Formats: sequence, structure tokens, C-alpha cells
Amino acid sequence: MTGQTPAALELDDIQRGVLSPRPTPYAATYILFRIDDRAHGRELMRRVSAVVTSAADTTSPLGETWVSVALTFHGLKALGVPREALETFAWEFRQGMAARAAALGDVGESGPENWETPLGTPEVHVVLVALAPDSARLEAAVDRARPAYHALPGITAIWRQDCHALPTETEPFGYRDGISHPAVEGSGFAGSNPLETPLKAGEFVLGYRDELGGVQAPRPEVLGRNGTYVVFRKLHQRVAAFRRYLRDNSTGGEDEELLAAKIMGRWRSGAPLALSPSRDDPGLGADRGRNNAFLYEQDDPMGFTTPGGCHIRRGNPRDAAVAGVPRLHRMIRRGTAYGPPLPEGVLRDDGAERGLMFAFVGAHPGRQFEFVQSEWMNDGVFFGAGDARDPVIGSNDGSGDFTIPQRPLRRRLRALPRFVVTRGGEYCFMPGLNALRWLGDLKD
Repeated sequence: MTGQTPAALELDDIQRGVLSPRPTPYAATYILFRIDDRAHGRELMRRVSAVVTSAADTTSPLGETWVSVALTFHGLKALGVPREALETFAWEFRQGMAARAAALGDVGESGPENWETPLGTPEVHVVLVALAPDSARLEAAVDRARPAYHALPGITAIWRQDCHALPTETEPFGYRDGISHPAVEGSGFAGSNPLETPLKAGEFVLGYRDELGGVQAPRPEVLGRNGTYVVFRKLHQRVAAFRRYLRDNSTGGEDEELLAAKIMGRWRSGAPLALSPSRDDPGLGADRGRNNAFLYEQDDPMGFTTPGGCHIRRGNPRDAAVAGVPRLHRMIRRGTAYGPPLPEGVLRDDGAERGLMFAFVGAHPGRQFEFVQSEWMNDGVFFGAGDARDPVIGSNDGSGDFTIPQRPLRRRLRALPRFVVTRGGEYCFMPGLNALRWLGDLKD
């Protein structure tokens, strides 16, 4: 739909958690609630509408701090949203993540039968997320939100996960995280790749034109417009197993770091192989103006620099003409770490829970999150690698491999184990602020 003037986003009605990149460093918390009394649930919606931070509020007294609220399909039903409105939501959202487990590769030890209680159950109705640059400002944000649910006996807090930036400001496997963020037309938030054309707002916010020219939103308009879908996932990372695999399949320290870079597509510092193919460049990795400024198709179509099967190239093929148009499958991704870091050099698991809470934001859960998870992360057909899975987060079982293109002979890593186990998750709808007020004013 070229030639059209981008629609002005109604930022004061969009939750800031939809569009704003997370701060670095950060502290975060996720709190799940069950609605036991419909009237109290509606009162909760009225209260949180005054607490949630809008995308227009970029000058908060707490700085890069915000509170977001989302609801599961069971949560919307608990509030008494009319059936004719419920039926206008995306069918993946209506089914819920647990019902979609097989398509997502959440099987075996990652299956819903092994998830943390109450994740993936009808008990989860409301998700409150607070994010801040540090723990002091996070607690201030939670304190500000607490009156919204405090003293409502019909609202029960049933689960909480606290997250924090590790001292290294990396994710648990040791890589710099939170680098890639798409530019969204009309958002006012810059993307991290200056070579990427901003995406249509309708890819991430309901009620606006998307890359196909369509406008999607649940009905009535006051409920759907300026909302979005958010996929929350708790992922456990087997850090010791990852380190051992790198050590056992490399010839020494330098080769181990190169292998880690080839698997991820970036050196641990965040420097991309596309811009620093032969050695790490920590200065580049820390430079937000440069560390994501690259494409693939012109300079590296065969993956000799950045393997086609590596994690970041699977998750965002950028300008590659594979599996349809990559722009149709773009998401906003945010990861926040939980648990203590495994001390440097330790190769034996210490039994601690550690990993990432992930949030995937998009207006089309089927062709965004589910497509990427099933077709790009857990399959390799799109770039000619058969059934090969993502070497980092794929649902590997020890039978698969990972190929590194190189001359004269390619390098192949065999017997990839599962490094990441799903602990649970939810499909949620994150309403606009007007929608929160509408939900609060519902009548039976």
C-alpha cells in the first residue's frame, strides 16, 4: 500500500508496553490474577486504566518506567464480555497457548502437562507487567499499581515472576540481549536498524492498516482499536548444557567463541557476524547506532558469514526472500532474565531456575508468533535445511544437527540437545486505555 499517508497513531490510547523498547539495564515483574467476582473484575479494569502508562507518556517522573495490563480469553469471559464480541478475536488467542502447544513445539518436557501452575490454565485472567531501569523504580511502579487490585476480595494474585538485568547485562547464555527493535510508522520510537523501512502500524496495533493493506480489530471498535496481542512465555535455559556443548564441539577457546557466534548470529558482546565476521568487536556490540545496521541478501545470501540456520537469522531474515515476505512475520520481542547467573566457567548444572520471560507483541498472532515458532524456529524448509531446528531455542531432541557453511567443507554440529525448556505461557490481549474503561463499565 505504497503512496498512502501513514495514519497518526493515537498514542494516548495505546499502552506504552506495546511500542516502547525496554530500558537497559532493567528490572521487571509479572503478576497474574484470577477474577473470582465479575463486579470486582470490572472495578479492577476501571482502576488500572488510571495506572497504565500510555505510549504518549515519555516523560514519566519515574523515567523509563511503565505498567501494562493484558487479559487472557478466559479473563475477558470472566468480565462478561458479550459472546458476539469474543468471537471477533483471533482464533489462536481464543484457543490459548496450551491448546496450541503441539504446533509451537511445546511437547515432551516442554508440554503443558509440565508447565508451572497456573500457567496455561483457565485460572489466569489478568497479567500485570511493570518494567523500570532499576529495582527501586520498579517497586515504586508496583506500589503505584497496588491500590488498583488491593482490597478487592474478588481479585486473587496467583503467580508472580520477578526479573532483573544480570550483572553482565546479558541473557543467561551470555549474549547481549534486547538489540533488535522494529520501527513502527507513527509511533515516535526509532527502530534499531536504520536500513529497515518502518513497518505499518497495523502489524502491531489493531485498528490500523497493516503490510497487506487490511485493518484488523476485534469488535466493538472501542474494545479492539489501539489494542494488540501479546504472547508471554517463561523459558528455562540450560546454561551448563549449552556451555558443555560448545566446549565439546570446539577445538579451543577462540573456536568456542566463534562457534557460539555462529549458532547465535552474533558474538556474545552483541557484535553481529554480518559486520564483524572473524573476531568479536565489543565496541560495535555496545553501539546501539551500529550493532543492528545490516541486511543479508546482498552481502551474504548463502550464509557464509551469518549461517541461515542461526538463531537471529531465523527469527528475522530481514531482506531475504524466503517463506513469504519477512515483514509479514515481524514482531516486537522483549526478554527479561530471571534467576541467578551461573558463575563463569561452571559446566555443571547447579539446579537453579534461570532463563527468560519473553513477550512477543503483534496484531496477528497466527502469521507472526505462531508462524515464526513453527516454520522458522522448528523447521528449516524455508532456507533449504529440511527439518533442522533452531540451535538455541528449537525443540531439539538430540537427533538434529546444525550446519555452518564454509569453504572448502561445511561444518556440521550433530546431536543438538534441547537447551531451552518452556515452563509455561499465555496468549493475551492488551487493550487500549479507552477499552480498559469500557471493560470497567460493562453491565450484565
